[in-house]
Amino acid sequence: MWEKMVADKIEGKTSPLHDWHMNHGAEMLWDDGYPWTVHQGGDPLLEYEAIRTGAGLLDLFAIFTYEIVGPAAADFIQRTFTNTVAGMKPGDVRYGAFVNHQGMLMDEGNVYRFAEDRFMIMVNAPRAIHQIKSYAEGLDARVIDRTDDYCMIGVQGPESEKILAPLVAGDLSQLKFFHFWPEPTTVAGRRGWVSRTGYSGEKGYEVWVEIKDALHLWEKLVAAGGVPYGVMAVDIARVEAGLLLIYLDFDLGTVSPWDLSLDRFIKLHPDCVGTEALAVYGKNPPKRLKTLVIEGDQVPEHQ
Repeated sequence: MWEKMVADKIEGKTSPLHDWHMNHGAEMLWDDGYPWTVHQGGDPLLEYEAIRTGAGLLDLFAIFTYEIVGPAAADFIQRTFTNTVAGMKPGDVRYGAFVNHQGMLMDEGNVYRFAEDRFMIMVNAPRAIHQIKSYAEGLDARVIDRTDDYCMIGVQGPESEKILAPLVAGDLSQLKFFHFWPEPTTVAGRRGWVSRTGYSGEKGYEVWVEIKDALHLWEKLVAAGGVPYGVMAVDIARVEAGLLLIYLDFDLGTVSPWDLSLDRFIKLHPDCVGTEALAVYGKNPPKRLKTLVIEGDQVPEHQ
C-alpha cells in the first residue's frame, strides 16, 4: 500500500505541518497527491500506545473536505448518501457511504450540518465529489472545495480531553459523541472548530483550523503532552476497532456498503440513487466482510 501512495505524489503539495514532521524524523507518503505521515521517526508501536493510553496527535490535512451550501444542500447530499440527512440538526455529524445508482461505494465519510442550508462532507478521495455532483445536477446547491483551506488534527486517546480542554474556549465535557460545535470557537487562541469524532476506537476529538494556524495549534498540543503518530499506528488501532481503510479493505466502485457490513448506516432512503439496487443486493452480498470480536483487556472502547 505504501508504495502505491508514494507514487501518487503531486510536486509541491505538503501539509502546513510538513517542516515540523521532517525536523522530527518523520517518514511521509502521498495518497491522491496529499501527504500522510507514516511514522514520526521512532517506533510506531509506541505511537500506537499513545493512542491507547494517552493522547495521540494525527495530521489530517489529507482528508478531502467539501462545503455544500444552498437551499437544496440536504437534497444534494441525500442523493448519494446511504444514511439519513433529514432530521440532522446543526452540530450533528453522521457517518455513511456515498453510492452510485448501482449501489456501489463511491466513498465513505462524515457529514457535518452547520445550518439548514450549509453542510460539510469529509471523504477519502477527490474523485468521489465529481461523481456525487453528477447525480445532483439541477439541485440548487453549490460545492466549495475546502481541502486546502483547513488543516484537521486528530486528538485521540483516553487523555485527549485532558490535553485539549485547556486550549479550547468551550466546555468539552458537554460535547457528545458524533457532534461538533457549528459555530467557530477559540482553540489555542485561534479560530477553529471542534468535533467529537475520530478514527481510533478511543475517546477523541478532531479539531480543524485555517492553514495559517495549524502549526501553532500542533505545537501547543505537543507541549500539552500529545504524542504525534502516523498511519502505521493508525492501522493497528483501526483494525482493533473494526474500522475500514480505503485500498486495504475495499476499492472504490467495486463493493457495496452491504459487503463492508455497514448495515446500520444503510437506511434505503427513497431519494438516494442507489436505494433500489441496495434493496436487492443486500439480500445476498457476495463479498461480505465480517467483524471478529476479541475478548480481553486490550479491546478498545468505541466512544
